[in-house]
Amino acid sequence: MKRLTRSFFQRDPVSCARELVGCHFRWDGCEMRIVETEAYDAVGDEACHTWLRQSSRDFIERHRAGDAYVYLNYGVHWLFNILVKGPERSGFVLLRAGEPVGGIEEMRERRGSKFKDPMLAAGPGRLTQALGIHGEHHGEPFLRQSGRGFWQSEPVETVSGPRIGISKAVDLPWRFGDASSNCLSRAF
Repeated sequence: MKRLTRSFFQRDPVSCARELVGCHFRWDGCEMRIVETEAYDAVGDEACHTWLRQSSRDFIERHRAGDAYVYLNYGVHWLFNILVKGPERSGFVLLRAGEPVGGIEEMRERRGSKFKDPMLAAGPGRLTQALGIHGEHHGEPFLRQSGRGFWQSEPVETVSGPRIGISKAVDLPWRFGDASSNCLSRAF
């Protein structure tokens, strides 16, 4: 498998979100195949943090494509996004769900033994909990770190639909996934 570099994330968020589906994501001894993502555009997208938060717009200015954008959602779950900075459009790609591939015992321990393997990372909060990602990882340029990053795999047939878990700009079909996976946060 070929490791993805910063240049992969120097495009628009929609293309990146679609093409991350099927890629492998490694984080400190754990690995999952990404089966669901969502795109957020920094300009004109009411569901993106940049719509109301100056700190998010500042983050885009200060950081490089491929850096981690991690935030606490509703004071409960950490969510992991990747900063995307294209020549015409910038924004974020949210990792919504992953299929566990390696380090599964560690993921089970973090999530609790009551969860079956397909549910270990079936949702953005579950994904970060399974991998041990939290607020201290915000802003990290993790792509070149040993044991962390994305690896391109065989292409998968990707489907799209409206984003979920938001109340604005819900009509945009910027949620992407592998419909054949049993590890999705919600079926397409």
